[in-house]
Amino acid sequence: MPTDLPLFVETPVFTAGEAGVCEYRIPAMVCTNEGTLLAACDARADRPGDAPNNIDLALKRSEDLGETWSVVEILIDDGGQMCAGDPCMLVDRETGAIWIVYDHIYPTMDELRRRDPHRAEGAQAGRQGRVIFLHAIRSDDDGHTWSEPIDLTPQVKRAEWQAAMAAPGTGIQMRDGRLICPGYRRHGQDYTKDGAQVFYSDDHGETWRAGESSGPGGNECQAVELADGRLMLNIRTPRGHGCRTVATSNDGGETWSEPRDDRTLIEPGCQASFIRWTSEADGGDRNRLLFSNPASAERRERMTVRLSYDEGETWPISRLVNADFCAYSCMAALPDGTVGLLYEHKGPDADTPGLEDLIFARINEAWLTGG
Repeated sequence: MPTDLPLFVETPVFTAGEAGVCEYRIPAMVCTNEGTLLAACDARADRPGDAPNNIDLALKRSEDLGETWSVVEILIDDGGQMCAGDPCMLVDRETGAIWIVYDHIYPTMDELRRRDPHRAEGAQAGRQGRVIFLHAIRSDDDGHTWSEPIDLTPQVKRAEWQAAMAAPGTGIQMRDGRLICPGYRRHGQDYTKDGAQVFYSDDHGETWRAGESSGPGGNECQAVELADGRLMLNIRTPRGHGCRTVATSNDGGETWSEPRDDRTLIEPGCQASFIRWTSEADGGDRNRLLFSNPASAERRERMTVRLSYDEGETWPISRLVNADFCAYSCMAALPDGTVGLLYEHKGPDADTPGLEDLIFARINEAWLTGG
């Protein structure tokens, strides 16, 4: 781990209005086996707001650790008010394959019946009439080209759920090779019945299964493999709860412990990023976990990165990245020992729709700890 002078460098990546897109939101990012940074997000073409909306899946790449980025590439554009959003990216370190798992959303049941009538049987409409399926695309050439969409829904969704959904951000590969994609199940209009979980594959993505819920009330989550082989799930809670909850799994995400509050990790009800930075098992000098989110129990503001040296039990180091309106984020460990943070930001006009950008920050431990 570099111990040089503090490093903090920011670069705009997706800017509102770029390529004719009204707003970019919901960042996902990975560093591939080749050292390439791939950043995906929602491209909300015509107006701000969640689905139903015209939302495409966008991608940029960087081959210099985030100093420069490619032009916007639209990977999925289904037209009309169709949505391809909420991306979760993961890398199969054994094969080099890159996966993007995302929500494929029809604006209404009528639109589903018109476009894909064979899929309508058994489907359930949810919030605002949306009908949600879980899709994935895969790249085997470092993100240059991508497969046709793969429908994961029949493999992972259970009949009693309204939908199986991706948890935006990043997934992981466990030391035994299992691929882990964080996600959650939706049971209806009452979000307190949702449950955070993971989708997992033991055959490099040929087949996927759904683990059990970590408990009611959680949704967007992120997972890390701990030094002792357990998985730790860090979970968004309903607005008003005020902090993240954490659960652990002894069986690779198939079942979970009772979630507990982590009162240090305050939140206003928002997605967060949770990654392993370094591991003694992989030759690192010590174990380090990182967590980023808007560090406020009331408002989406104060993007903060926290550092844990004891596998997420405590978070003694925290550093403010941006005090303005900030929301979703995604981090990735970089080959030179630094870390990249891609996060949503609005400036002084935070109450004005359509001004949201995605900014990339590259930082090191000396900056996080103040030297």
